[in-house]
Amino acid sequence: MSSIAQHVSVLSQAMNLRSQRHQVLASNIANADTPQYKARDFDFQGAMQNALAGRASAGGVSLMTTSSGHMRGDGSGGAANLKFRGETQSAVDGNTVDMDVERTQIAENALQYQVLTQLISDKFKGMRSALASNQG
Repeated sequence: MSSIAQHVSVLSQAMNLRSQRHQVLASNIANADTPQYKARDFDFQGAMQNALAGRASAGGVSLMTTSSGHMRGDGSGGAANLKFRGETQSAVDGNTVDMDVERTQIAENALQYQVLTQLISDKFKGMRSALASNQG
């Protein structure tokens, strides 16, 4: 696999993981009023390290999912990357969702996703420019 293809593949995997984290954070917000609900988060760094390690051990080739509902081809589930948040202070009903934390985390995650989309867009623009200059 070429260096450019590897770079695009890593960026794409990071985007998929950011999307999964967004779903977990949105679930926390949706359950803010659910009694005994424990806020969760997605271990992005751990998931990315696992994805890169799997790519390296598989000779640079790995299966990729396009939806968080798809089964992964490496035998591991997305649930392995879910962690309960450290309890700061739960509500009277036992719910640990802190809306300020969730809003901050979801905004940060969205910003990181936007950075990844810009990086991958720039990579494709560079490839298009290189192809156009070779034709002319």
